[in-house]
Amino acid sequence: MISGAEIMVKCLQEEGVEIVFGYPGAVICPFFDKLCDTDIKAVLVRQEQNAAHAASGYARALLKVGVCVATSGPGALNLITGIATAYMDSIPMVAITGQVRSDVLGRDVFQEADITGACESFVKHSYLVKNTADLPRVFKEAFHIASTGRPGPVLIDVPVDVQEGTVDSFEYPEKVNIIGYKPSVHGHPMQIKRALEMISKSERPVICAGGGVLTSGSKPKFREFAQKTNIPVVSTMMGIGVMPSEDPLYVGMIGSHGVKAANMTIHNADLVILCGARVGDRAVAAPEQVAERAKVIHIDIDPAEIGKNMKTTIPIVGDMKNVISQMLEDIDYTAPAEWTEKVCKWEEDYVAKPKKFDGFVEPKSFIAKLSSMLRQKAILIADVGQNQIWCANNFKMSDGRFFTSGGMGTMGYSVPAAVGAKFARPNRDVVAVCGDGSFQMSLNELATIAQNNLNVKIIVMQNNVLGMVHELQDIHYNGRYAITELSDVPDFGVIAKAYGIESAVAESNEDAEKYAEKMLKSDKPFILICKVNPKTSSR
Repeated sequence: MISGAEIMVKCLQEEGVEIVFGYPGAVICPFFDKLCDTDIKAVLVRQEQNAAHAASGYARALLKVGVCVATSGPGALNLITGIATAYMDSIPMVAITGQVRSDVLGRDVFQEADITGACESFVKHSYLVKNTADLPRVFKEAFHIASTGRPGPVLIDVPVDVQEGTVDSFEYPEKVNIIGYKPSVHGHPMQIKRALEMISKSERPVICAGGGVLTSGSKPKFREFAQKTNIPVVSTMMGIGVMPSEDPLYVGMIGSHGVKAANMTIHNADLVILCGARVGDRAVAAPEQVAERAKVIHIDIDPAEIGKNMKTTIPIVGDMKNVISQMLEDIDYTAPAEWTEKVCKWEEDYVAKPKKFDGFVEPKSFIAKLSSMLRQKAILIADVGQNQIWCANNFKMSDGRFFTSGGMGTMGYSVPAAVGAKFARPNRDVVAVCGDGSFQMSLNELATIAQNNLNVKIIVMQNNVLGMVHELQDIHYNGRYAITELSDVPDFGVIAKAYGIESAVAESNEDAEKYAEKMLKSDKPFILICKVNPKTSSR
């Protein structure tokens, strides 16, 4: 005989899971108890939302499914923001929650919550398991759904009696056959042929790359395609890293917080090739205007994303790696030199010069300097707010990765995501950059970092305000700062010391660079607090 909890653990082993992030509770205890008999590492976070963010960071760093676990009621509900964050950014994740006994469901017993109902709008699929014998099938399907098609989170809710129930034996399914779920991974040959013909006739083409290029693992093929065709490349925020920042073909991030040259490029193009990008309102404020001026080829694994925000001339549904490989094989085109030269001229002409303030760190130039100080394949994780824009536009990518909460814009993402990324890539530099507002949303995870002696570096941009909203209030609300001033508390250095973590305070770029060098030489966690003038803008 084998219990449901043992089956859950064996399913994770079958899927090659090496680590789960979670927080225990009574109705998930059977699972955690059986987990102790395996080599799977269970990491205790300090709040369930951070378990989801850590699983996200882990998944993004390894391009595999991340796993988070919580108990019922408030434990499961605390996962919701993290699950929604993963859904918006197409991160493969399996969230496992304990649930009250099956026979009392719907009676509002202690710590009961309808988590499958609550998460319905931002999971790829959810399961409420009512029979122990169904667990192997459910887990096999969940991991398959999470990692195929457009990746995303899947929820498995398991009542405690299902975990405690027994069956005669365990057999993990070899294959998955889900009616109605058959993602198209190979782009239609005729559509690809039409796209290549359209490219061959274009005079001002641009490639707009999104997160789909990275999550599909097609970055090398994508770069090869861009270099072979000499087509300029812009990216959404989630697409940062598809090309090295110093590559002559890479123009920068588009959008309301992007760089002017990238926006000029996409608005003057006669052909836009969207690769794994939904181009939401932050990326293109008026997509209908772009579609009026230019033809649009849209490549995406999710047919629901194609044409959702920008009218599409030629849709191609398929896995980016397969489609770009096929296009690369058949393409015979080089973008006109005068077009690429014009784009390069825009890059030179529209370089912004950041304003400096005495007695403060200038964050944009410091982030640019930090780029050169990190080792190859470093992972930079930006939080949300002004710090996100400073990092997106000024961190010089090479072979590293840039993580952030792009779709949901979830404050407090960076530190727990850095925890997950460091567990995934222990030999890489992992740096979280956050504002003093977002840092206070997740600084409890300093305990997780200290307990596991994770060599995570944290840079806190302290301007004593909720910077992005403060800036918005300055521009649109006549400087009426409604609850956006944080004052100068707490003392982050004292907090760092309480967790046994070394810290330093920088009040100039010279200080910041000096302490950053010390920070990166250390093999222990470190917090660098950068004093930033509250008048420093995101642009």
